[in-house]
Amino acid sequence: MRLRAVRISRSPALLLALLIGTTTALWPAAPAHARPASCEPSVPYESGTSGYHTFRIPAALQVPGGALLAFAEGRRDSAADDGDIDLVLRRSLDGGCTWQPLQVVADAGKDTVGNPAPVIDPYSGDVVLVTCRTIGGATKRQVVVGAVAESVRRVYVQRSTDGGLSWSPQRDITASVKAADWRWYAVGPGHAAALRHGPRRGRLLIPANHSAGPKARSGAHSLVSDDGGHSWRVGYLSPGADEPLALNESTLTELPDGRVYVNARDHDRTTEGSRADAYSADGGLTLSVPFRPQPLIEGPVVQG
Repeated sequence: MRLRAVRISRSPALLLALLIGTTTALWPAAPAHARPASCEPSVPYESGTSGYHTFRIPAALQVPGGALLAFAEGRRDSAADDGDIDLVLRRSLDGGCTWQPLQVVADAGKDTVGNPAPVIDPYSGDVVLVTCRTIGGATKRQVVVGAVAESVRRVYVQRSTDGGLSWSPQRDITASVKAADWRWYAVGPGHAAALRHGPRRGRLLIPANHSAGPKARSGAHSLVSDDGGHSWRVGYLSPGADEPLALNESTLTELPDGRVYVNARDHDRTTEGSRADAYSADGGLTLSVPFRPQPLIEGPVVQG
């Protein structure tokens, strides 16, 4: 999804639709900051500003009773997926009408930081942010084909206790969520979810993807935390040996009956269409219904 600008509409209905399933909190929403009754559509990110060539891979999150957070990858030198890329944030205190100055949430020098997957821990109220990093100047192609060690692609978590105003340093969680033979790895991109139904109430769940094997086959998996994002493990894992799908760039949400619905990109179009979906009945640990092609969902092979 190539964007020259990231636009956020002030339409309450659209904003609610975008956020359902991604900011599910266990508490009632607190009163929001004062905001105008209406305002013009706003543009939190413009290409060529703040020292960045391009902004891509957006993710938005509403803090209950607080700021609207708009994350993105700030790509310094080009629109490419590799190179000097920072994780940036702009906050709005009036529901997206106006935006505070750009913040750099994570900067790895000349390396790539990206794929923001934010979620609110419903018990502490902290904003938990999981991202990925490619170290040592490696490119995605080098990682996928095995030209560099699998370990250069890593996974991090950080958190904010003040609604996104400040952030903890990135903490490396790669060892607990990435198998040794997985090459490429990415979370999201987009959103995580906090479950709010049944015995897994409060679980944080993140969609992710990986590649492995001599053909660098792409598959989907989940990251699960039951302690507010302090520790993580891998949940469901797909595809199986007999599945023809090449899954990556997933998104998920909790349904009203407590099941988790997952929708993923079929990257190689190995089946009809470019999308596939699945269900989990145990809070994202396993799949009760495996990924199936969805040929009636038509579109290009892009982030959905």
